[in-house]
Amino acid sequence: MSKRKNHSPEFKAKVALEALKGERTVAELASQFGVHPTMIHSWKRALLEGASGVFERGGKKAPEIDEEQVKELHAKIGELAVANDFLSRKLKPWIGK
Repeated sequence: MSKRKNHSPEFKAKVALEALKGERTVAELASQFGVHPTMIHSWKRALLEGASGVFERGGKKAPEIDEEQVKELHAKIGELAVANDFLSRKLKPWIGK
């Protein structure tokens, strides 16, 4: 049994653009690029659905920062720092430092 192929986004875009051009059939493209025709159809559909995002104002959206999660992570860092200090003090007699 063969392993699944992971295609790069650039490869998928190239194949989808070729399919959009309509110069060759999907079967011909599948043979040329070595992928199943169903994959070409899904990549073409994804390209068409996501193409409007290219022209949105502001370009890429900034990642949203969840302040609550940041607070939780800072608290966890503090807990781990305290535990690390405690353990390093308790282990000093055994490691000789």
